Amino acid sequence: MPALIAQKACLTMNSLSSPDNPAPALTEPLARAAMEPAIALGRTHARRLREVYRSAGWPCQDMLEIELLAAGMLERIAGPAGHETLHVTDAGIAWLAATLARNRSALSAHEALVEQVACEMVRAGRIAWRALSLRAQLPPAGVGEKVRWCMVRPDVFSIRNTTVESYVDPIVHEIKVKRSDLLGDLRRPDKRTAYLDLGGECWYVLGCDAKGRPIGAADEIPAECGVMLMQDQRLVVARAAPRRTRQNLPLGVWMALAKATPVAGLNDGVQGLLGEGG
Repeated sequence: MPALIAQKACLTMNSLSSPDNPAPALTEPLARAAMEPAIALGRTHARRLREVYRSAGWPCQDMLEIELLAAGMLERIAGPAGHETLHVTDAGIAWLAATLARNRSALSAHEALVEQVACEMVRAGRIAWRALSLRAQLPPAGVGEKVRWCMVRPDVFSIRNTTVESYVDPIVHEIKVKRSDLLGDLRRPDKRTAYLDLGGECWYVLGCDAKGRPIGAADEIPAECGVMLMQDQRLVVARAAPRRTRQNLPLGVWMALAKATPVAGLNDGVQGLLGEGG
């Protein structure tokens, strides 16, 4: 759309020029200004554009829609009955593809694997959170000592989607993509103890090195934890995590979950706009 505006601007200025009346000196600056996008499109615009793309295209007639129409990402189509629907233009498709490419490149290997594990939990019918700060209990350091407390940030924490507190089945997933980080983590038994205090299961998810090999083996991980490996971009269970009975979650954990936003996963925009699916 900006290119079309610039082309029209150049044609207009050229039509005004002649041997006796040369084109004004502002022709090039005008074309350059027309090439610059007047509207800054962001995540909310991309989300709306995706919704229109996978829906029947019924207009919402709000400010987002106006900006997308003005930017040439959407166009209005008149139906036989006189009503209008929206259609994503070729420019809109190209912009969405570029947005997806930028989003993927922005994710580090660790973040990408965290996202994959979290979405797998959502796909399995669970509610998942990323990088929560949770208070966990540790056993006394010695005889006669008091119970210790610590703050931990599991990469993925998930519970069952249930209204029965004793069925929540909390699970912790710790993601490692570098062998040095894995070895350092294995030297911290208190961290694993804290994870086991929070969840009925604790899993280590191991990424691959530059040559595509897992950064660790199942027999390197303590037996109280399960192990998942990345193979051909898929998560494979190398060793199941022992199940521990966890009747309920402490109030502090429930408060942390209530204040945090769970992973949307496959539920993002499931309903779509009115009229989708017919």
